[in-house]
Amino acid sequence: MKKLSFYYLLISGLLGTIFIFSSYASNHVDKETFAEEDRTLPQIIKAISLDRTVTFAGEVLPKTQDARERLDREMSVNAYWHSSTLLNIKSANRYFPTIERILAENGVPTDFKYLAVAESNLRNVVSSSQAKGFWQFRKLAAKEFGLEVNDEVDERYHLEKSTKAAAQYLTQLYKRFGSWFDAAAAYNIGPTSYSKIKKRQGENSYFDLNLTDETSRYVFRLIAFKEIMSNPDVFGFYLDHGEKYQPLPEFFEVKVDKSVDNWGAFARRYGISYRELKIFNPWLIDNKLTVIKNTYYIKIPKK
Repeated sequence: MKKLSFYYLLISGLLGTIFIFSSYASNHVDKETFAEEDRTLPQIIKAISLDRTVTFAGEVLPKTQDARERLDREMSVNAYWHSSTLLNIKSANRYFPTIERILAENGVPTDFKYLAVAESNLRNVVSSSQAKGFWQFRKLAAKEFGLEVNDEVDERYHLEKSTKAAAQYLTQLYKRFGSWFDAAAAYNIGPTSYSKIKKRQGENSYFDLNLTDETSRYVFRLIAFKEIMSNPDVFGFYLDHGEKYQPLPEFFEVKVDKSVDNWGAFARRYGISYRELKIFNPWLIDNKLTVIKNTYYIKIPKK
């Protein structure tokens, strides 16, 4: 009887062990299967069609295989870089009208508004080389084109003045190199370096030069921004007008020809906050202004 009880317990234990391991194996397989299915995203990603004539600033992009592949890279990167491209489209609604007007007034094709996108994503950013503003001027170049830069004022952050300076610079580059494609490349790498590369390689066209990766991609990046941002819905970016960043409210200008001890007190005198003053006048980079001989015009939002 004891033997029968012993064998009964032994068999029961074996069956229980088999059941536990079977359940674990079944659950393990189910989890693996579920994880495999979970990794399948419900999306369709397609290559971008380039079977058309592409232009920038009135000039036609060559239809070579090399040019096609370089454009394909920039189109693909920016079409699928959703957050950055979405924010650029929103910001363009605020800033492009002003930029377009100033470029046109200075005889520069308005396609060059996309250069500001490439340089700064339409923000007053600072690069590792201390280039600043929408158009990424370095200090010496900024002063060469009439922008004031000191400890209290930095007009590289002044949208209207810096855009006019960029237009003058691009005009200068176009006259020197004879092509807007070359002008854009020279803007990126610098005219002296660009001239040396052209001379050393014995080529006249941007598209025939072997350049650094950044400059080799630069013109194609401008074209990609133009293609995507001028037809956002074609690339899957759907924004209602109200979702775009609206132009800043109407403002009036106050003439300042005497030193200002404190911009906070100045702002309160006009019924606005310090933050509002700096949003409308980001080129005022200190809390005060020392006026010696210049005259300044400060934007004050209307209430």
